[in-house]
Amino acid sequence: MSEIIRLEHTRNYLQPGDVSAAVRLWKDYVHQSERDLWHDYEWGDVQWYCCGNPLEARALLDTVMQAVSQRSARELEQIVSRSDAVWNRPSTPYETDGRQRTS
Repeated sequence: MSEIIRLEHTRNYLQPGDVSAAVRLWKDYVHQSERDLWHDYEWGDVQWYCCGNPLEARALLDTVMQAVSQRSARELEQIVSRSDAVWNRPSTPYETDGRQRTS
């Protein structure tokens, strides 16, 4: 991960610690409840102005993975893919009357 540290010091779009902050922001975001995620989708989140936009953080991680060597990109992808798996998990189906459907 020293390559990422070097990248953060040499690119004008990165500051030291930006990549780890982006990983943390994305991880925290995808582990929110579905209700909170839906609220953010519908209304936005005012905290994004002060604390960072998790969707932009995920896009930054993609950019960094393209800018580093394949080995470093694979290491970062392993970390990010855990959160991506949570994000891409299908939601629980519900009946129209609000009860959870059982199969």
